[in-house]
Amino acid sequence: MLHNIDTIFRRYPSGTGWSDLAILRMLSMPHLWRLIAALLCSLVLSGLNGVIAWSIKPLTDLVLMEKSREYLIYISIGAVLLFCLRGGFTFAANHLMGSIGAKIVRTLRQWLYEKLLRLPYGFHVRTSSASLVSKTMNDVEVLHYAVAHTIKDFLVETGTLLVLMGVAISRKWDLALLAFVVVPLIVFAIATLGARLKRMSMAARLLVAQLTTILQESLLGIRIIRAFAMETQMAKRFDGVLAEHYRAVMRGVRINEFSSLLSEVLGGIGVAVILFYSLHLVIVGEMTPGDFLSFVAAILLVYTPLRRLSRVHGNFQQARAVLERVRDIALQESESQGGSPATLQGNIELRNVSFRYPGAKEDALHSVSLSVQSGDLVALVGYSGAGKSTLADLIAGFWQPSSGELLYEGRATHELLPASLRGQMSIVTQDIFLFDDTVLENIRFGRPDSTVDEVIAAAKAAFSHDFIMELPDGYETRIGERGIRLSGGQKQRITIARAMLRNPSILILDEATSSLDTESEHQVQKALEGLMAGRTTIVIAHRLSTIQKANRIIVMSQGRIVQQGSHAELLVQGGLYAELYAMQFRTDDAEPDYTRQLEGYDEIWRKGDSRSSARNMAESESGA
Repeated sequence: MLHNIDTIFRRYPSGTGWSDLAILRMLSMPHLWRLIAALLCSLVLSGLNGVIAWSIKPLTDLVLMEKSREYLIYISIGAVLLFCLRGGFTFAANHLMGSIGAKIVRTLRQWLYEKLLRLPYGFHVRTSSASLVSKTMNDVEVLHYAVAHTIKDFLVETGTLLVLMGVAISRKWDLALLAFVVVPLIVFAIATLGARLKRMSMAARLLVAQLTTILQESLLGIRIIRAFAMETQMAKRFDGVLAEHYRAVMRGVRINEFSSLLSEVLGGIGVAVILFYSLHLVIVGEMTPGDFLSFVAAILLVYTPLRRLSRVHGNFQQARAVLERVRDIALQESESQGGSPATLQGNIELRNVSFRYPGAKEDALHSVSLSVQSGDLVALVGYSGAGKSTLADLIAGFWQPSSGELLYEGRATHELLPASLRGQMSIVTQDIFLFDDTVLENIRFGRPDSTVDEVIAAAKAAFSHDFIMELPDGYETRIGERGIRLSGGQKQRITIARAMLRNPSILILDEATSSLDTESEHQVQKALEGLMAGRTTIVIAHRLSTIQKANRIIVMSQGRIVQQGSHAELLVQGGLYAELYAMQFRTDDAEPDYTRQLEGYDEIWRKGDSRSSARNMAESESGA
């Protein structure tokens, strides 16, 4: 069923009322027997409602007019049985439709979750995560109500309407046709207001997504909010969106209730006309009192399902707004799962690779060519915005080149199965992400089948075991959302242990120690040295100690590779790298974070301003 939902939405992409009904029907098909049982219960309920109107004639004629006392006991027993049956079948229909609605919601949520996991990385970059959470949790719940109540009410009330119309026609067909003249007017009014109700419902759904976004950001950023004393401002922002949501909801309520009001007014006019004419017929002797009461009861009961059907229509319009929001995700193309499994040794090649972010006006990378051999340690350096992280993300498979070729073991990325490719890589970044789970499960995240001994061995190799054992429950300690109960250095070493346990062929380190203090960095650096041993490593470096150990240093500027070579070779070449080294040599023997100091040197390099002092230092360092 999960794999067919994409097909269902693609088969009905227009978003018309009929296509949305077809989607609900297709989603209900796996529960066909429950649906049939609910339909049968609804038909019985409709029949019972008709029996109530039909029985008024014999009740009036036999008991009230003919004073037949022997029928009293039968009528009393019949009334009890009638209402017991009505209650039982109502319970059965509600329970069956409620279970179908709950199953559909469960299936849709599971499908949405799996779909979101498989959508391209670019989709998640441009889409608010809170909006996706709102669609998955809040919006889909509306469909539960639509199936559990709206569809059930539609079945019961439509059947009741037809049965009661039949009773009215059987009593006085010409008078019944006169009464039903008002029905098309009610239907037209409901249909006209439905389109507006759908728009209001969509606006309310979008505002719920905004509220979810603000709430999520506020909870995740509570430290920043407190640090800048922004509680009042954030509360005002939330209240502003709440006010907009209230207004949108109330517009929908007004439209919905006005639909009911129109039904009441038009129904009242119809009833008044019928009462006047039918009473006239009784007075002149053309109708018996029993026929009159049975007919009027049927007509009055007809307007009750009509009013309920107006609410059914309003609820269906809200469900349509939800289906439209879900359809936006369903029509997104999932990441291609084509290609064959890959066995990586760590050989990577880029041939004239360019890349532009979706919606950007300029390329982030320009004709980058690079060859990395198995076991190489390659460092990427450059100031902020030079393209280092973009290049690393391309190698990691988050993006596909806009032009050029990216090859692993001589095979282009489109020839390889993405899951197989990424399954042999590990990434350690400065933006640490840990799950609200135990230390054990966070480390074994990349290898769920690993044993506890293997997890402990990886933790020891990452210099994490000692501090883990000091936690309240050791490896079974829950670390909170994003690892909030751990320090920065501890969190980073957990991610390194996770990468070690995975034992990847290719390792990508994106400024993994940039946000740590000196002591934490020292511990993490030791763990990283063990992790990098014997595998291809791409490092976005920010310390010269890391750069000097690299087989090759790639200097980037404005999305291009402007220099490459070993530490000694680049010092001899001069240019941007030599200027950087000269600056650090003069100002800080402790090798400060050079990334911040790089800004401005690109301009110096492009102007050809090569200072003699920097050249002399470079030549001295390289032994020239």
